[in-house]
Amino acid sequence: MSKARFRKAALALPGVIEGAHHGHADFRAGKRVFATLGYPDDTWGMVKLTPDQQAVLVDAEPEMFRPVPGAWGKSGSTNVKLAKIDPVTLRSALEMAWRNVAPKSLLASLETR
Repeated sequence: MSKARFRKAALALPGVIEGAHHGHADFRAGKRVFATLGYPDDTWGMVKLTPDQQAVLVDAEPEMFRPVPGAWGKSGSTNVKLAKIDPVTLRSALEMAWRNVAPKSLLASLETR
């Protein structure tokens, strides 16, 4: 998976805009970040999951997912190994993260797709 494909998958979700956060590309639903690229380096992305969602993904696919080190990881921020993840799994993880932060109006738009 390339950074370009991660970006394209994130931007395909309703109402997503790309910005920057701590020097890394980020993806927002409304005003809230749900994913980033390039942390801790260019071989990783990050999705903002719940701790329960993170546990399921890390347990099921440890070669693709790992908790972000420190407090952010304990709250659900999850690194995505770009070289290992397939498009279907990435879309699923991005959609979970998007749903976690999206305003109700954007959630409704996904349901009508």
